[in-house]
Amino acid sequence: MAAATVAEAPEVLQECGCKGIRTCLICEKQRGDEPPWQLPPQKPDRFVYCSHTGWAAGAEESDFEGWAFPFPGVMLIEDFVTREEEVELVRLMDRDPWKLSQSGRRKQDYGPKVNFRKRKLKAAGFRGLPSFSREVVQRMSLYPGLEDFRPVEQCNLDYCPEWGSAIDPHLDDTWLWGERLVSLNLLSPTVLSLSHEAPGSLLLCPAPPGSLEPLVEGVMAFSRSVLCQDVEVDITLPRRSLLVLSGAARHEWQHAIHRRHITARRICATFRELSPEFCSGGRQQDLGQELLNIALSFQGRPL
Repeated sequence: MAAATVAEAPEVLQECGCKGIRTCLICEKQRGDEPPWQLPPQKPDRFVYCSHTGWAAGAEESDFEGWAFPFPGVMLIEDFVTREEEVELVRLMDRDPWKLSQSGRRKQDYGPKVNFRKRKLKAAGFRGLPSFSREVVQRMSLYPGLEDFRPVEQCNLDYCPEWGSAIDPHLDDTWLWGERLVSLNLLSPTVLSLSHEAPGSLLLCPAPPGSLEPLVEGVMAFSRSVLCQDVEVDITLPRRSLLVLSGAARHEWQHAIHRRHITARRICATFRELSPEFCSGGRQQDLGQELLNIALSFQGRPL
């Protein structure tokens, strides 16, 4: 991926793609001074994920500072692409049209057309991931845990503070999409916030200053708890980093990007693999293989 000049920020949208209860700064300004909507309330108990230990620790100056719990299923790879590669990737993305999306975002979809409610999909019109992602996907396979990752879909999302860009807490589909969600964070750092709506409590143990390794290696003395529904875990995503969610972090914790964490233009390229139903031995393995062959031809254009 050759170097190029830095891409300029796009013009502010004159209209938005919001539907239902979702809003952005554009449609909020158009609806008057007393909006009928409310931004999602912040969870009262904030924890911060540490990529070195795999634990979520209570935020500084919070009621749970000095307390932590294990948070499996997250892998963060910093500096996955170089500055020059980032510039070139964004330049190539901006050559293709962006479509309006909800909550002040724009998007580019490279994948089969899917009706998740009816569980139907069509390969017609799908030509694969974009050519500029070939090297990105090849590089993923060099990292432990991603050796066999073969994405069948790529979704680029464009965030901008002038639009009030955000994405609500959600779990990705599990009928079509598989175990790992892989996202490349470009242009600016941000925070991915994870929340758990299940009843029950999380057990906490004291977090020693600077490191949680003694707790991992020794006996963990849990002596405090916090309600699951009150907890939000923040994962700081540096610019040019790659994030992998799997296990509980992918299937049990909803992930979101809050408006307050978008301070400059940010592009996220998320890659998804197939679920077991579409892999070898699955009920729709033939269709899955067809989709993979198309995806990894890298001849795609945004749908």
